[in-house]
Amino acid sequence: MPEILRNLNHRTWLLLTLATAATFSVRVDGLAGFVAGFATVAIACFKGRLVILDFMELRHAPRIWRAVIEGWLLLVSLLVLAVYWYSTTRNGGA
Repeated sequence: MPEILRNLNHRTWLLLTLATAATFSVRVDGLAGFVAGFATVAIACFKGRLVILDFMELRHAPRIWRAVIEGWLLLVSLLVLAVYWYSTTRNGGA
């Protein structure tokens, strides 16, 4: 394993960068609609979880703290998806 990937923060940074590139790719390729929105929010949720676990250092925190913070992230992500789904179905799928 290359030296840079032995550090957890470096691996996390690399994953965040790749996830950002994936989000960019989904949108640049002209994908639209709920599937593209879902992919974008799912990638954002994955990135948020990485930040919570590794940069906020909750990976080894008590389970209750992880549950509260990750539950909040999941709730916000689901609310964003619900609003996005509602807006696409109400406006004719645009």
